[in-house]
Amino acid sequence: MLRLRVSDDSGMSSSESEGLPIDGGVLSRASPDDAAELLVLQRCCWVEEALANDTLDIAALHESLDDVRAWLDEWATWCVRVAGRLVGAVRARREGSTWDIGRLMVAPDLAGQGLGGWLLRLAEARAPEDVESITLFTGARSTRNIAMYERAGFRRSLAPAPPDAVRLEKRLDRHGR
Repeated sequence: MLRLRVSDDSGMSSSESEGLPIDGGVLSRASPDDAAELLVLQRCCWVEEALANDTLDIAALHESLDDVRAWLDEWATWCVRVAGRLVGAVRARREGSTWDIGRLMVAPDLAGQGLGGWLLRLAEARAPEDVESITLFTGARSTRNIAMYERAGFRRSLAPAPPDAVRLEKRLDRHGR
């Protein structure tokens, strides 16, 4: 049986914390003390994106530690650790009537074990009740990411996206999310 420990400051309900696919995982809200490790994990994850998309023009690869510290103030961010090691994270924030999910990342050696999908569901579950949709971006040639998002109900949007990226959206049913 997988066991999950939720740190006291996570703000998570027990139903949201169930089913973490990584044994020994600890879920918590990110703090400024996590910024350096988030930057390292982000660079590891987005190098794979750069290779898949044949471009280094990816914002996540060019952020500094100060940039990560700044977005920690602007985004709700959740981290998963195993034996103290940061192995996954996701951030989200409200943008008008939309819940914007970003920086969904899983340590490359743990990819394919379901942690990315679990983090996506976690971020979706934290959306305010009155938002109408959820949006996120990924590389236009990131087939693995796109497939995961489409399995989760996201659809490609015609709305603008950064160069070499695709915007995916999910409309929310206000009555039966």
